[in-house]
Amino acid sequence: MTRFWLMKTEPEKYGWADLVRDGETVWDGVRNHRASNNMRAMQVGDLAFLYHSVSDKQIVGIMEVSATGLTDPTDAEGKWATVRVKPVRPLERPITLAEVKADATLDGIELVRLSRLSVAEITPAEWEHILALAAG
Repeated sequence: MTRFWLMKTEPEKYGWADLVRDGETVWDGVRNHRASNNMRAMQVGDLAFLYHSVSDKQIVGIMEVSATGLTDPTDAEGKWATVRVKPVRPLERPITLAEVKADATLDGIELVRLSRLSVAEITPAEWEHILALAAG
């Protein structure tokens, strides 16, 4: 069963265009226990929204988890988990944080409820609703 996620990145450091250019990347540098546990729960084939944080504050694309069970290569102690992701497609139009916050259907979404969480789980209903918003 495919699960759905949202993974945040600062586009000035590594954004959608970088992922498309690279074709795949290790999602490293996460230092939050819940976010790391979310990555431990991921399976190959799970899908994730890529969210540009800080400056853009918008969901811009869809990624697929391509490898799991990895240890973050930036972690000298070897305790933080990570995954590899690859781009699937950009959203038809980005969905801003303001749109998400204003939508009553998304009032329980972890993006808002746990705003500092860098890797959040998305319910199937939230996933489908965001895709519908992006499609117009």
